[in-house]
Amino acid sequence: MNAPLQSARNPVDPVKLEKLAEVAVKVGLQLQRGQDLVVTAPIAALPLVRLITKHAYMAGAGLVTTFYSDEESTLARYAHAPDESFDRASDWLYEGMAKAYAGGAARLAIAGDNPMMLSAQDPAKVARANKANSIAYKPALEKISNFDINWNIVSYPNPAWAKQMFPDDPETVAVEKLANAIFAASRVDVDDPIAAWKEHNANLNRRSAWLNGERFAALHFTGPGTDLTVGLADGHEWHGGASTAKNGITCNPNIPTEEVFTTPHALRVEGHVSSTKPLSHQGTLIDNIQVRFEGGRIVEAKASRGEEVLKKVLDTDEGARRLGEVALVPHSSPISASGILFYNTLFDENASCHIALGQCYSKCFLDGANLNQEQIRAQGGNSSLIHIDWMIGSDKIDIDGVRADGSRVPVMRKGEWA
Repeated sequence: MNAPLQSARNPVDPVKLEKLAEVAVKVGLQLQRGQDLVVTAPIAALPLVRLITKHAYMAGAGLVTTFYSDEESTLARYAHAPDESFDRASDWLYEGMAKAYAGGAARLAIAGDNPMMLSAQDPAKVARANKANSIAYKPALEKISNFDINWNIVSYPNPAWAKQMFPDDPETVAVEKLANAIFAASRVDVDDPIAAWKEHNANLNRRSAWLNGERFAALHFTGPGTDLTVGLADGHEWHGGASTAKNGITCNPNIPTEEVFTTPHALRVEGHVSSTKPLSHQGTLIDNIQVRFEGGRIVEAKASRGEEVLKKVLDTDEGARRLGEVALVPHSSPISASGILFYNTLFDENASCHIALGQCYSKCFLDGANLNQEQIRAQGGNSSLIHIDWMIGSDKIDIDGVRADGSRVPVMRKGEWA
């Protein structure tokens, strides 16, 4: 008689995964009783989706609807679809999402795609597909970027992502390492994650309050490959951690988060800047980005890897070459201190100061909830189909706050709060 086969050990700690699901619902979203929830996730994240769905219904959710993506299905398009497919996107789906958000639904995205998924595909097709998707997604993105709704992003350790990060380890070991890194960064490896998030949000709020009190006209970044002045939008407001959406619900949009951020002035960015970490964008890795700004617009751009995709992104629309966000993160943040490169913007942006190409957040203006798009534009807010963060901070970067009279105040020295 044969002995029964021993089941493989689960590399993802089920207790911590359950805590992550609870934090996503109670801290990330603060989902309200009767509120619907729209979830997007890679199919590999099914275990987390099931737990989030459970906790959402336990919190009183009206209806939870999940849309899944699948790497093999995505690659099948690049292998077999006709050329005209790459100028199309599911606009009907995004219109439906926008309608759900307008009707009061919350949004939760689970990140975890393979960062190199499209690295071997035709960059022109990748860029065309990304542009078509950006155009189709705009009705839904506007509800998110304008902070009309409570929304949240968390992550799950997809095996393909884990192997990209830990290529020398067996898959099970790589997944376990990535899972533990996600749990630590998301503050769910402690006895009371909800209390830990309350304390963390208070600390980020104190940083935002100081910056709002200073009312700087610009920030000046200096360091290796960087001499960049980022003018700040008129009537800008700094935020960090938990924020209150226009629907009155206070949520933590990003888990993890270590940043305080605001809106730059789209016409007042000058100088040059170099990336300090690779950018994983829609399955393409873009590394060693170097750009030069004049009058707020990128006029020169290059990268050692993924340059063709970067340039296609910059040509998405007029606003794609201008900034929609500037964010400050100390080099000693827990994610930076871990020494791990995640190849995932949700994590890597929280290890480093960063800027974002494209759409601004209307939330980052004084009385932003009551400003229309023309008023936001008049105050320097940027408009675009895209919003792409990339990292420019390190332990070698200094930042000064520049007041309207030209006087300067140290904000960061060697990547740490001054």
